[in-house]
Amino acid sequence: MSRPVTIFTGQWADLPLEEMCQTAKKMGYEGLEIATWGQLDVHKAATDENYVKEVKATLEKYGLGCWAIGAHLTGQCVGDAVQYAYDPRLDGFAPSSLAGKPEEIQKWAIEEMKDSARAAKNLGVDVVTCFMGSPVWKMWYSFPQTSEEQVEEAYQKIKELWTPIFDVFDECGVKLALEVHPTEIAYDYWSTKKLLETFEYRPTLGINFDPSHLIWQGVDPAVFLYDFQDRVYHVHIKDAKLNLNGRNGILGSHITFGDQRRGWNFVSPGHGDVDFDNIIRVLNQMGYDGPLSIEWEDSGMERVFGGTEACEFTKKINFSPSDVAFDDALKND
Repeated sequence: MSRPVTIFTGQWADLPLEEMCQTAKKMGYEGLEIATWGQLDVHKAATDENYVKEVKATLEKYGLGCWAIGAHLTGQCVGDAVQYAYDPRLDGFAPSSLAGKPEEIQKWAIEEMKDSARAAKNLGVDVVTCFMGSPVWKMWYSFPQTSEEQVEEAYQKIKELWTPIFDVFDECGVKLALEVHPTEIAYDYWSTKKLLETFEYRPTLGINFDPSHLIWQGVDPAVFLYDFQDRVYHVHIKDAKLNLNGRNGILGSHITFGDQRRGWNFVSPGHGDVDFDNIIRVLNQMGYDGPLSIEWEDSGMERVFGGTEACEFTKKINFSPSDVAFDDALKND
């Protein structure tokens, strides 16, 4: 199939761009989805032509393409609920000088997201994958009771915060693909539908489809993909394995990823419960020809071994749709 197989560098942010390219090429990848907290300085990419040339030259040196950049950590800082309760974990996503200053973190993140659109344009990339944060995620379990007014207020706050950012994305001809994910304003089927409705289906906003965040919630990834197919701007190949043995619960018990006492864990593609065969069939039917980007997360497996195996697995399942009906040969002239 012509869909390129790429790797998201978010879990490899400790490697500089050159080493990341070397490693990706060695593992068999055709491109990178570059994390903005790792191998890409979006402010420089938005403003410095020579820096952009250096990034492009490094990718070209290793025969790698780039179809998307990932700004998940920055986007999280835009929408998280500073008006309800400051979350000090955001300090790790922003410059250290802003630690403990949620309003300043949010202002920084808004400008950084605008620069992410400009950086993507300069790199010749038309999709930024992202988180958006959520003012209401902390209230997902309705006790104390979460009112409908509080939920609606949160969606409107997201619209207020992200509309000026989307305006810059439109100026740059770049789309934003939200990774539907717990802690986001859209984390399952119905919250995604509500978000798209809140933005009146503005074309700027689409989805980075990642089945690993849906399956453990009980949402069928293939059904989600089929129903939102016109909004899928990018695809992650990522797997999760359920381990509901009567003791383990789906909320995770505050136990670290990879521990077998969790009710589910992220695992290397092909080692979990995601039905990738059905997902590829839906992608073929909807005509998706963008990248299949592996977001590799498996705390129980060495990452170069896992990244190599995941690339091989994804190339194996990346089959093309048939150009003939299987029963055509049964017909008489």
